[in-house]
Amino acid sequence: MFIRKSIIAATGLFLCLFLVVHLSANCILILPEETARTLYNSYSTTLRESPLIKIIAYVLYLSIMLHIIYALLITRSNKKAKPRGYHVNRTKDNSSWISQNMGFLGITILLFLIVHLTNFWARIKLGIGENVGLDNNGHKDVYEVTYALFQNVYVVLFYTVLMVPLGMHLNHGLKSALMTLGFYHKKGLRLLAKLSLIYASIIAIGFGVIPLIVFFK
Repeated sequence: MFIRKSIIAATGLFLCLFLVVHLSANCILILPEETARTLYNSYSTTLRESPLIKIIAYVLYLSIMLHIIYALLITRSNKKAKPRGYHVNRTKDNSSWISQNMGFLGITILLFLIVHLTNFWARIKLGIGENVGLDNNGHKDVYEVTYALFQNVYVVLFYTVLMVPLGMHLNHGLKSALMTLGFYHKKGLRLLAKLSLIYASIIAIGFGVIPLIVFFK
């Protein structure tokens, strides 16, 4: 069980780091159009063509799969080990709603990820769906794809609202991951709780606000 939790923790921390990089890149979208289009398309081209980035991408895909698989295995084990027949359930007294529903939050995020990959990764990298045009520098115009997608109010709401469960998942997951890997300093845990909340809030609000900015821009 400890090995499984350690894998979830390690992959989760890697994904947390990835989200920081991804959000930083997405902030390019809020710059003036002429600058944003050039920078964003150049950045996207680098992601697709750089050998080093390709290796990191494979590590990312593997981390996502391992995180999901081992989370499902632990959830299944916990359900099997859960005693039955008790008339009084005091689980709520010992843990938060988020910790009790990490599985549900994870499934919600997985559904979001599938939609997100369909909208961008499948279309831009695999060429599935409508053709992606080129900008003046000969790069795939990912900026145009993004802006066109976020002109649909339902898509914008989907991307914005689904950041709420992401923030909840990150807030609890970051704390749990570091504790699983041995961080148990008494005073440090309070600081960790605050930093986890700050991190989760920045990531969730950042990803949630950018589609709105693009829509109104």
